[in-house]
Amino acid sequence: MTRIAAVHGVLPPHRHTQREITDMVARHCLPAGADRRVLDRLHEGARVRSRHMALPLDRYGGLDGFGAANDAFIDGAVELGAEAVTGALRGAGLSPRDVDLLIFTSVTGIAAPSVDALLAGRLGLRPDVKRLPVFGLGCVAGAAGIARLHDYLLGRPDDVAVLLSVELCSLTFQRADASLAQLIATALFGDGAAAVVACGARRHTPGDGESGGGGGGGPTVVASRSHLYPDTERLLGWDISGSGFRVVLDPAVPDVVRKNLADDVDGFLTDHGLSRADVTAWVSHAGGPKVLDAVAEALDLPDGALAVSRRSLAEVGNLSSASVLHVLRDTLTAAAPPPGTPGVLLAMGPGFCTELVLLRW
Repeated sequence: MTRIAAVHGVLPPHRHTQREITDMVARHCLPAGADRRVLDRLHEGARVRSRHMALPLDRYGGLDGFGAANDAFIDGAVELGAEAVTGALRGAGLSPRDVDLLIFTSVTGIAAPSVDALLAGRLGLRPDVKRLPVFGLGCVAGAAGIARLHDYLLGRPDDVAVLLSVELCSLTFQRADASLAQLIATALFGDGAAAVVACGARRHTPGDGESGGGGGGGPTVVASRSHLYPDTERLLGWDISGSGFRVVLDPAVPDVVRKNLADDVDGFLTDHGLSRADVTAWVSHAGGPKVLDAVAEALDLPDGALAVSRRSLAEVGNLSSASVLHVLRDTLTAAAPPPGTPGVLLAMGPGFCTELVLLRW
């Protein structure tokens, strides 16, 4: 069975309070003299205290078009990606030359050669390392990426596979866009990266048997399940324009979660002889307060079940695909569940879709 050997999250150096970010958005998105009460209400209601950003705050107003923002994405993704993978391999007690597969995911920038290719030589990966860049999954990609690592390692149980997520959401900022979707996005999304090292069933690491989030003490992946909902393509995603990525964010997202998630989770757990009452940890993507409330309501979770996700949202914002990986890391290091018990890792994203991963702690 696939074992998660280490999870390492990193953040860019530029940290700002929510109020500082709100003021920047007001300067560049609202017309001069416009009433900013809606903006203030949306940012205050996001329950985000601070976020990290790829650039100093005063540089966002000067990003001229998609090309400039994407160049900044490539530079930032390579730096943060190298730090995330290096930290995760160190935590697992492995070297770059042990890596057989590297999956890279992001939905906030593009590159060709892809970021994983740009990192291979810098990290010291083998020339025959298998690479898989993934674009378009958005917030669900952290969970989907772990699921795909598991799929790969089931067929190659001696291998080591790494998932790298880098999301620089701030670089999708659209000047002079005062749409409701844009204002909500600027209230929620932050920048960050995370890497997961996973090992096949026959692959051993120096830390096997240790407790904690690295060195072999992480959970095993039991199974995964994907669910793509019909006729929901315009709920979440991007419209690509000359100025870059313009957010698509429908307020109906929490309603779709309430309507569908319980049946999806119950069916998944039942197939493995489990129920919601057996789950000792819910590792949920920190999609926003309304999404987390919808998850809690749909699954009838006890108070505090999503505390790690809510804390992550408050401290760093929604990191898109990296979000659920940061929550997984925090669960392992600060609130490790009882050994041998089941956990569910879940995320949602464009499509609209859900990815569920059954873990064994």
